[in-house]
Order: sequence, then structure tokens, then C-alpha cells
Amino acid sequence: MPGSDLSLLAEAARAAGDIAMRFWRRSPQVWDKGGDHGPVTEADLAVNDMLRQRLLSARPDYGWLSEETPDSGGRLSARRIFILDPIDGTRAFVAGEDNFAVSIAVAEAGRVIAGAVMMPAKDRLYTAEVGGHALCNGATIKAGTRTDLVGSNLLATKANMEPAHWPGGVPELRRSFRTSLAYRLCLSAEGRYDGMITFRDTWEWDIAAGSLICECAGARVTDRSGTALRFNSPEAMTKGVIATNPALHRAIMARL
Repeated sequence: MPGSDLSLLAEAARAAGDIAMRFWRRSPQVWDKGGDHGPVTEADLAVNDMLRQRLLSARPDYGWLSEETPDSGGRLSARRIFILDPIDGTRAFVAGEDNFAVSIAVAEAGRVIAGAVMMPAKDRLYTAEVGGHALCNGATIKAGTRTDLVGSNLLATKANMEPAHWPGGVPELRRSFRTSLAYRLCLSAEGRYDGMITFRDTWEWDIAAGSLICECAGARVTDRSGTALRFNSPEAMTKGVIATNPALHRAIMARL
């Protein structure tokens, strides 16, 4: 059996990135999953198949929650569970953009304890485990320290800045965007942006690994009501995400 969960995730994430790059900008086959579920490509499925075989062979007693695998209630009774998105930011991947990620986490008792986010086209591997530092390619990263919400630069969709979300007044800030939620969390963990917000219900596989990386970098990560995130829920969703340093988090919550 491999060593730590984090080592297992990191090695698997790099291998997954190698598979994704074989399809990137090479016109992969694409299908529409229907509803509001977006596209899936042959790369998503190939990465998912490899990860399932590799990870569950190493940890056969772990549960499994992946965007590209039909869900099973059996995961709810597992002590530990893999939560992953084989390619987060599939639309960016299909468009030939480099802002797509492989996101893999292990959760125990509702809490993520190890996470890896690989950016294959950028050759960046973000990792973290409970009690440790957040790392990018082995170097420690830290969230930003800005305290003033006005003028801050947050990663968010345009819809998140609608006045209906902000009864305390829409803050005067700069808004940036990346397709992958996992990457938004990692950019916030690096301090490249002051944080990220999304108020819509969010799939666990998009944010599990990135949420821990952000926390280990010094950020506070909650749902839109300010409640700590819990994972491996029956619906596999959280009520949005707010991730930024504690001072900005308080400032955001005061406006909501």
C-alpha cells in the first residue's frame, strides 16, 4: 500500500494530468450531459477510469464520489472517501484554454484531510493535508492579507454581483473569473487574488481539494451563510463557497 493519502493523491493527479494533455487541443470527442450539467469529453472519462482503478486499488475500503461516476449511497457509510473531478473546467478544456484542473481529495467524517489540484497545461500541482502547509510545486503558498473589501480583487461570476445577493450593498471591488472552481480556490490560496465567492449551490467534487488548500494557506472557507463546509453529504452539494482571509471574510458576511 502506498504511504500517505497526500502522496497517493499527488502522484495520481500528475498521472491524470498526463492523460488530459494527450487530448488537450486535439479535438476530443464531446457530449452534452443534458440539463445544467454541461459537457463531458473522452478525456474526462479516461482520467476518471484511471483514477478509479489507481486510487481504489490502493485504498479499496474508501468510498468514491466523482462527477463522472454514477453516485452510490454506499459512500455515505465509508470512513474515508475520495471526492474528485477528473477535469474541472471542461468548457475551458474543450476551448483549448489552459485553466482546467484535476481535483482530488480525501474526506473523513465530513472534513477534507488531503487534497491535490493539478493544472496540467500550467504544470502546477497544488497540495495540502490537515495540519500542514499549502504548497504549489512543493513551495509554501499563503493567502493574501488585504483587509479592505473596497477595491479588492475577487474571483466570481457576474451573477454573484447582482444586488439581490448583497442587502448590505454591492461592494466596490474588481471581479475576475476562471472557469474552474478548484483553480479559483488555489489562486486565492496563493494570494494572486484576494479570494473567491460563489453563491449558487456547488458540487462537492469541484471544491473539496481546493477548499483544504485554501484553508491551509490561511484563508477562511465557508458556505454562503458562513457555515463551515461539510463533505460526503447525500446530495453532494454545498450552499456556495466564500474563501478569503478572515478579515475580508467578515467584511463580505457583513454585506450579505
